Amino acid sequence: MSVRHFLTLNDLTPDELRFLIQRSGELKSLFKRGEVFEPLKNRVLGMIFEKSSTRTRVSFEAGMMQLGGGAIFLSPRDTQLGRGEPIEDSARVLSQMVDAVMIRTFEHEKIETFAEYSTVPVINALTDDYHPCQLLADMQAYQEARGSIQGKTVTWIGDGNNMCNSYINAAMLYDFKLNIACPEGFEPMAELLTKAGDRVKIMRDPVEAVENSHLVTTDVWASMGQEEEADDRIRVFESLQVSPALMDKAHKDAVFMHCLPAHRGEEVSMDMLDDPRSVVWEQAGNRLHAQKALLEFLLCSE
Repeated sequence: MSVRHFLTLNDLTPDELRFLIQRSGELKSLFKRGEVFEPLKNRVLGMIFEKSSTRTRVSFEAGMMQLGGGAIFLSPRDTQLGRGEPIEDSARVLSQMVDAVMIRTFEHEKIETFAEYSTVPVINALTDDYHPCQLLADMQAYQEARGSIQGKTVTWIGDGNNMCNSYINAAMLYDFKLNIACPEGFEPMAELLTKAGDRVKIMRDPVEAVENSHLVTTDVWASMGQEEEADDRIRVFESLQVSPALMDKAHKDAVFMHCLPAHRGEEVSMDMLDDPRSVVWEQAGNRLHAQKALLEFLLCSE
């Protein structure tokens, strides 16, 4: 049986993704009841970080510990990856020593190359193009708050970045409509928009975009690696701030999400994260349980 990777949401079927949401909830319940569940006893996850992280590192490392396994943190400063060892060679070597590899990097092509030469599952923990693990947590958070997202309307506000790209994939796989409010020139990947067709709509006015939306979500205006553009981006995006007043234009049962970290006073108003419609803290916590479900799926499925 060929090894399964998780580089984008498209690596799993819609049924498998729905199963992961269900399983995430079950593992979350076990965790809250304090029950020990260790299907990954003696399994090891290698964690390669070329970008900084809080939620991703803690959730994967804690998740492996809770499932009975262990995790090894690897950074370019501490490994041969930072000294020019070919990705192909690193993949071949690490595959002999760990049971799965999680990678957080810049170019998506790097993780595709690593997966091509890896004989163990490779998980995308964020690239410049996609952030599929975050979408698992987001979909679980919506399920917990409002039930099935199928047939609902979601609005993305801000940059057409890796999160936005992953929301386009999610719209097709989880069967919801997606409005994207972004400035001209900051649209998501064109090939994804073509593939999604009329399921996804590009808009410029955030008020129009959120009308009757069941989920409103955003991200920072300058992602990692774009810090030098931050001041210019603030000027371009300043009309796209999500606030309680903007949320009032959405559906009466709408919820708000942000993948964090957030820049209060920029993409969100100072009070938006603490608004009663915000589910960002459960969303963040779900990274732990969604990724445990993913690890169990990749390492324990026959």
